[in-house]
Amino acid sequence: MNNMMNINPYCTVREGLPHFRKKLSLNEPVTVAFLGGSITEGYGASDPDQSSWRALTEQYLQTAYASAEWTFINAGVGGTNSTLGAHRLQAHVMSEQDIDLLFIEFAVNDSQHREQTAEGRAETIRGMEGIVRQCRRLSPRADIVFLYSADENNLREKEPFFISAHEEVAAHYGLPSVSFFARVRDWLWAGGGTWEQLAPDRTHPNDAGYAFYADLLLAFLEAALEENTTGTMNEISFDLPVPLLEGSYEQAAMRNMSEAYDVKLLRKQGRPDNMVNWRYAADHLASDSQEAAFSFDVNGHGAGLLLLCGPDSGMLEFSVNGGPFRLVNPFDEWCPLFQRPVPVQLVAHAQAEPMRIRVRNTARKDERSIGNWLRVLALLEH
Repeated sequence: MNNMMNINPYCTVREGLPHFRKKLSLNEPVTVAFLGGSITEGYGASDPDQSSWRALTEQYLQTAYASAEWTFINAGVGGTNSTLGAHRLQAHVMSEQDIDLLFIEFAVNDSQHREQTAEGRAETIRGMEGIVRQCRRLSPRADIVFLYSADENNLREKEPFFISAHEEVAAHYGLPSVSFFARVRDWLWAGGGTWEQLAPDRTHPNDAGYAFYADLLLAFLEAALEENTTGTMNEISFDLPVPLLEGSYEQAAMRNMSEAYDVKLLRKQGRPDNMVNWRYAADHLASDSQEAAFSFDVNGHGAGLLLLCGPDSGMLEFSVNGGPFRLVNPFDEWCPLFQRPVPVQLVAHAQAEPMRIRVRNTARKDERSIGNWLRVLALLEH
């Protein structure tokens, strides 16, 4: 166990960064990944690749350890939460190489996409725990750090509901956490300024806000990577404890639409002109015919779709193993504005089992929609 004391009230060190520190000492190539939402991408910064907290962290590491060969992976996707993060992890972070350090930032998006209920908390734990357990399985020597960003909602809470769920996972797995939220809250309470000075839209920092975030994270990194930090590699066991909850997204994956079969009247299309929140390839299958349909197979606990939804999206329906079809309306308040990825969970079971999912378009649409398009970007399974 690493006995290093917490460096300030906003950083909980726990086991620290023993493997990352060791890797740096060996002067070997190092890979750092950033998994999160728009705050990880750097939305609101004048130049996300220069002045976001992520970019400032990269610059610090490259300067402090100039002899190392660095690879950085930006897996931030705006508007996405930890559940989709667990499904994206293998494709967007670990598809090509092992990593040495993973930063995870989903506190704001988990709070904005879920209700403060027992199920909302459980889904948050399943997502964060799924990311951690996948990382431990796929890249077992990687260290992991949880990051907690601020927004106008959690700043109203003394103990934010969803940050506490993230902390439960961090504590269970002995992971460090850095609370940007707590530092912002105390700064506001001390009269340092207004939240709008750091985040004009009350969620996404500007350059000053990102520098405020990065200043705290760099203090954590500097302390955690000191050579005289107590604890050794042999003292850290990465044997996985039992899960906090059954049904975590440990086996979650995002699969290509090429795995769909019995495809009827759906055509391959490229990125829509008005698409947001997706920096990756956006080829997808699409149709506005009510006869359009396809099938895919899953052998696991659950299945879903990553849709492209926008002003003209309609309703779809699905059947599991030949059962009755159930209607899904993915249209929400953001759809009239642009096309964006929207994950839809179709089915979840306590026990893993083989499932054949049949999906078909319908003639039905939300009253706000101007069309009946079905656009499918990827298949989801867990």
